[in-house]
Amino acid sequence: MKLYDSRRAPNPRRVRWFMAEKGVEDIEIVDVDLFKGEHRAPDYLARAGIANVPALEVDDALTITESVAICRYLEHLNPEPNMFGRDPREMAVIEMWSRRVELMVAMPLMMAVRHAHPALAALEKQVPEVAEFNRAWAERSMKMLNRQLSKTEFIAGDRVTMADILAATSIDFARMVQFEPAEEFEHVHRWLGAMMARPAAAAGT
Repeated sequence: MKLYDSRRAPNPRRVRWFMAEKGVEDIEIVDVDLFKGEHRAPDYLARAGIANVPALEVDDALTITESVAICRYLEHLNPEPNMFGRDPREMAVIEMWSRRVELMVAMPLMMAVRHAHPALAALEKQVPEVAEFNRAWAERSMKMLNRQLSKTEFIAGDRVTMADILAATSIDFARMVQFEPAEEFEHVHRWLGAMMARPAAAAGT
């Protein structure tokens, strides 16, 4: 298998972090230079079907895109440590928090960076108002995370799951625009410190 990757983008980092947590080392990493437009090249589009990274080439007949879909596939091949839930209850809770994080933290922070960081103006037309709106949305969402993390060690329970990887990679990516959870959100800071101290966090950069 081959993972088409880009070190500058947050979504591929989710997959690298996930792989590191599971000790998956038998997938070839192929770097895709977004600033050179390699994700728009005809051969890449023919393979992936979309000008996005990451993409996991399983074989000649199948390439999977979307970071969470890739991680779900790898979870079935490498069941431990479990990251998506061991039973219906856990699966539902992890899915619930993963969706909340994706929609209320990850997406707003990615849009804030894309529309505010000067280097990314080379990739698309930036709209400052889009950056401001999404940054404010993410800042408000930290209250939700802090409330949950006051009750649990990690976002969806007592161990690291996909929800934590989605949140941690997004918040860390947003450092590019000097985003940091407000000091009052002590539980978010405790959790984020624990996540960034994990060996997989370094493997995911």
